[in-house]
Amino acid sequence: MPHTTPEPPGGAVTRFRLRWLSRTSGPARASGAAVAAPAGGHPAGAAEPALWRLRTTVRDTPGSLAAVCAALALHGVDIVTLQTHPLAEGTVDEFLLRTPPALTAAEVTRAVAGAGGADVWLERADAHDLVDTPTRMLALATRTALDPAELPLALRQLFGRCTVTSDPAGKPASEVWEPTVMRLRDPSGGTITVRRDHLPFTPTEFARARALVELDARLGVRVPAARQAVRLPAGEELTVRRVGPQDREAALAMHDRCSPATLARRYHGPAEDADRYLDHLLSPRFGHSLAVETAAGRLVALGHLLWDGEENEVALLVEDAWQHRGIGAVLLRRLVELAAEAGRSSVYAVTRASNSGVAALMRGLGLPLDYHVEDGTLVLTATLPAAPASAASLPWVAARRA
Repeated sequence: MPHTTPEPPGGAVTRFRLRWLSRTSGPARASGAAVAAPAGGHPAGAAEPALWRLRTTVRDTPGSLAAVCAALALHGVDIVTLQTHPLAEGTVDEFLLRTPPALTAAEVTRAVAGAGGADVWLERADAHDLVDTPTRMLALATRTALDPAELPLALRQLFGRCTVTSDPAGKPASEVWEPTVMRLRDPSGGTITVRRDHLPFTPTEFARARALVELDARLGVRVPAARQAVRLPAGEELTVRRVGPQDREAALAMHDRCSPATLARRYHGPAEDADRYLDHLLSPRFGHSLAVETAAGRLVALGHLLWDGEENEVALLVEDAWQHRGIGAVLLRRLVELAAEAGRSSVYAVTRASNSGVAALMRGLGLPLDYHVEDGTLVLTATLPAAPASAASLPWVAARRA
């Protein structure tokens, strides 16, 4: 989970979650010249041309790039896109390739290396990589402009498999670019760190990251104004809206109206510690926060979608007087929609094994669920439909549109 001070709610629970992931996720995909593909270079039974992302360093001399392109052409490889990253010595060339079904990844790597390419890196791509870099940058800039919570996601989408963390306490004297680490000044305060151990960053990529962060800084503090009216089964009319740091006092007041038992279930610890987590939870750098608001403007529930590396945690808090009215289900569905719109593949909730309410809410999503219990802690992971950047295929969204 992103670094913050104090430790985010459920610190011990989060460490348990990470231990569980390390056992279930398996080893990371190979990097460098080793290829992220099964033996033989393409999935068993594949008959379609394969898409690959290739990166290699070539000498900055006439004909160097042409030699690599010619070697690929001899193997029937179609170069779909090409971009260059100038270095002090040499050039990093990045290709999107379409290869014949019978051509293995190892053969592609040998062909490029034989033509003078160094530090060859090859990874499977998909149809979403067909978007050219300028178009992708404009799309990511638009997302960042509309919503500051999108900046960490935009950086991850820009650089592929990487880790983006925010440290509100970190205040570097200057921005840092190292082979596998970039540190940038966070406009919200502190530092944004981007780490990609399997593939070094280039100066061009550092410039792109700085451009996105600078855009966020120039636009300043902002929270999307979208509001959604909801009617509960008993007839109460409420509003679901995004919240941010400016709503801290209203969130604290809601905490004061919650019982110690409710706060303990939500934060997995002493109720008196709950207030310490609000700065983290309401920061757009760590995810999306939603509130349910009465017609009088009182917050009666909070929901959070928190970016946790490749994972995405959902968490809910409903004021005691408003529990068992359907508010939790409304909030949870909206958070899952936000995760699907962001192209995430799953969400998880962490609770006590005895908390049947959270389990019932997760089951109510109608999505495939994974259950994991250890030491009285229950982790429920819901798999989202494979529809990146869209919530249209979620069961309840599809039902509304039918």
